Amino acid sequence: MRIIIPMAGMGKRMRPHTLTTPKPLLSVAGKPIVQRLVEDIAGTFEDTIEEIAFIIGDFGKAVEEKLIGIAESLGAKGSIYYQKEALGTAHAILCAADSLEGNVVVAFADTLFKTNFKMDTNKDGIIWVQKIDDPSAFGVVKVNDDNVITDFVEKPTEFVSDLAIIGVYYFKDGGYLKDELQYLIDNNIKDKGEYQLTNALENMKQKGSQFAPGTVEEWLDCGNKDATVYTNQRILELKKDTEDLVDKSMVNQNSQIIEPCFIGKGVTLVNSVVGPHVSIGDNTTVENSVINNVIIQTNTHVRNAVLSNSMLGNDVKLNKNSLELSIGDFSTIND
Repeated sequence: MRIIIPMAGMGKRMRPHTLTTPKPLLSVAGKPIVQRLVEDIAGTFEDTIEEIAFIIGDFGKAVEEKLIGIAESLGAKGSIYYQKEALGTAHAILCAADSLEGNVVVAFADTLFKTNFKMDTNKDGIIWVQKIDDPSAFGVVKVNDDNVITDFVEKPTEFVSDLAIIGVYYFKDGGYLKDELQYLIDNNIKDKGEYQLTNALENMKQKGSQFAPGTVEEWLDCGNKDATVYTNQRILELKKDTEDLVDKSMVNQNSQIIEPCFIGKGVTLVNSVVGPHVSIGDNTTVENSVINNVIIQTNTHVRNAVLSNSMLGNDVKLNKNSLELSIGDFSTIND
């Protein structure tokens, strides 16, 4: 089994946090989004993960080494590919052409999910979907009475279906997928100005491939600050009984922790109330503050603050009483 992770996007909706850190490497409940994604995928099937291929932009060697480390932590080979232009989902996946063989899972790195679904690798393909109220911003599918997908439509302007594709796909034959993606590029077949994976899926279906919908219990978006803070809340709730969320090196000086919270290595809490649903990165200090439903990255110092529904980056210095903030790396804010 191979996992392909397209993640070359600029993450504009998550600025200022993505000005210095690629969105999939932002931490949620103490782990990078992309790491939680591949762990979630690994939990859906029993086969060995042979390779995880990451399709990135010019993110630098440190990011590439971190991604390779994530793959190796799951016992897989890590591979790096580059997408130099944003030309659509089909183009992005094809950038990892050398890894498109055998059983393949493709997962776009801005979504997390909860599911008890186990992958049937004998199927031609599986498309994970979720029923939503307004599917107009997503690709959608229609299914027949036999639970086989009959139509793929990219961002429909009129109602077609409320089953939105969440961005996770399984293909029994990665080489066949590669050929269909290449066909779109060679013949300049675009939809809404880009090379779309849904066009390749439609072609494969017309040639006899049968795709089944895979359902998830919960679809967790990481597309913007509010969505990511909510996802952090849900992941903390889901993982509180299975992960050690509070590091033993934490120093607690007259502070109250309302679980669930993630607290990293070398964190110091002084005269504060922390939680619920707070994630605090390594070597961060929080003092004389009340915070809940907040993500704080590493090496940050928070003083005299009341925070909720907020994200603070790495190396932030905050000394301000404010209810809601979104602050990027290396920022200083004082009253």
